[in-house]
Amino acid sequence: MLSGTRGRCRNLLAYNSPVSTNLNRRNFLGGAGATLMTLSMEKTASAASAAVPLIDTHIHFYDPRRKEGIPWPPSTDEVLYKPVLPPLFASTAGPVGVTGAVVIEASPRLEDNQWVLDLVKGNPMIVAYVANLEAGAAGFGANLERFRKNNLVRGIRIFDEKFVAGVSKPAFVDDLKRLADADLSLDAIGETDTKWFPPLLTVAEKLPNLRIVINHMPEEPPAWKVEQIRALAAHPQVHCKVSGVLKMVGDRVPTDAGSYKAALDQLWALFGPDRVMYGSNWPKSDHMAPYATVLNVVKQYVQPKGAVAAEKFFSKNAHAFYRWDERA
Repeated sequence: MLSGTRGRCRNLLAYNSPVSTNLNRRNFLGGAGATLMTLSMEKTASAASAAVPLIDTHIHFYDPRRKEGIPWPPSTDEVLYKPVLPPLFASTAGPVGVTGAVVIEASPRLEDNQWVLDLVKGNPMIVAYVANLEAGAAGFGANLERFRKNNLVRGIRIFDEKFVAGVSKPAFVDDLKRLADADLSLDAIGETDTKWFPPLLTVAEKLPNLRIVINHMPEEPPAWKVEQIRALAAHPQVHCKVSGVLKMVGDRVPTDAGSYKAALDQLWALFGPDRVMYGSNWPKSDHMAPYATVLNVVKQYVQPKGAVAAEKFFSKNAHAFYRWDERA
């Protein structure tokens, strides 16, 4: 834009005609003024856009160089088995507009929660942390009290098989009640099937004050049915994390929103605009496409719904769910 402005100025100054110099000067000043006003407006619009938060609600950190190693990802994974640390996320997601993130603990080892909390301490880009603690296991209450003292901790994650095994055990439900009473949330994850949906529904029915978000939709859990999700979404405390959009179709991964519109439309209809939120599942998402592509596909789908819906999806709904600044 600036080079164009200089070119326009040179052309105006070099213009030779019978029109008076004063008129040329007025034309020049008017044109330059309009250009500067345009630049100012563009800067203001850019600043306003940058001021709108864009929160990624699902990322992981780990480092295979640690002396104790890591339980995930496996060393055979050539894409993921590398140090994945805050500077890498900042350099990956920051340039495409991401302003904050929720870290989800992938490791089941208790002290790995502390390792990540120490790693992200004071990092302004990390707004919340979801711990990996085993509900129903001995010591859960003490561990929850230990980690919730850190204001970043806003909930725990539980995998599908834990719901199936635990829902009939009073200790499991009691621990989830502790979670709810502490105003913390539950990330529910299922990667294999939907057998855990009925137990999750039981949890939602028994604990109406426990905020629950189903992770990695629409691709996970595989083969979910609208009727199953409708039963869960009927409970207002159950939310949807759109962190599993891209998929392999034949030998390629489509990178246009139209390829995913049908599934995304179903989620939007089931949960409504106030209970859906963006997540990338980075760096696992690198198996499908670079981070910028993952985000762009979702933007293509959400932005036509308007600025209000987009702001809810990319920031406000996440804040309402995780409540990351209410214990500061």
